[in-house]
Amino acid sequence: MSEPQSPLPPVAPWAVTGATGFVGRALCRALVADGVPVRALVRGAPGALPEGCEPVRGDLATPSALRELVRGASVVVHCAGAVRGIDRAAFDSVNVAGTGALLDAVLDRAPGCRFVHVSTLAAREPALSDYAGSKRAAEALVAQAGLSEPVLLRPTAVYGPGDVELLPLLRAHARGLGPAPAVPEARVTLIHVDDLVAAIRVAGAGPWPGAGPFELAGPPPEGLRWRELADRIAAVTGRPVRQLPVPPAVLTALARIVRGSARLLGRAPMLTPGKVRELTHPDWSCDPAPFSAATGWQPTVTLAAGLAALLAERR
Repeated sequence: MSEPQSPLPPVAPWAVTGATGFVGRALCRALVADGVPVRALVRGAPGALPEGCEPVRGDLATPSALRELVRGASVVVHCAGAVRGIDRAAFDSVNVAGTGALLDAVLDRAPGCRFVHVSTLAAREPALSDYAGSKRAAEALVAQAGLSEPVLLRPTAVYGPGDVELLPLLRAHARGLGPAPAVPEARVTLIHVDDLVAAIRVAGAGPWPGAGPFELAGPPPEGLRWRELADRIAAVTGRPVRQLPVPPAVLTALARIVRGSARLLGRAPMLTPGKVRELTHPDWSCDPAPFSAATGWQPTVTLAAGLAALLAERR
């Protein structure tokens, strides 16, 4: 009689913050589909998570939940963060303090894990906005934490199914009239969420590429001027696109009104003077070559294909 075989050891889970957000949900869905166990931090009902994830109730301000989230994890992916805030303190309370709390939990419960920090290309220019400054400060915490295998990713603007930030702007252009900053030389870059998920996965599961930071963008990585983006959308929709150039001074005045109203209402505004400085920054070109060289990752979703699929969705 043959000896009974010992059961295979359980696969260590991936731990994900921001699992109910745009990028986090896409990542969790892809991992679960491939049979990777996923433990996900969730503030509300677990039903908000993609099916198949193990929920951990709490947030970045709940140390006990963070310790449970990362316990024994092989990979920790930090997608959570504040993209709206009334001032620098509001951003820091999540993006900096939250990252610090997560790092404390990792060093306590999963010191040997691969830590993938999903930052933003805006962190390259921390003086532009409170958001960019807070993300750069969070990167510094990761770099100084003494982790064994940290990976810092700086994706540019992310678009795709589930996006709620860029979609209104893209749809306005698709309808034939879209606003854009009146900064003709400004260049913008985009990355499809599927390509970003693929980059996160190879950063977590492949040979350690190094700490980075690694810039990530889809084609073309050198970026497009706003008029060129409108022309790409016109090519997809088959109808001409008129752009409505909005002077930076007008955008800034509007942002101040929005921020003032948000203070009165106790809300976090999306449009702020800092966000205007990001939108009107002349150069968001990107260099994903170092990450590609280290990992073999290449973006596979062309801008035409990504826009066509996104604009075809009914909302």
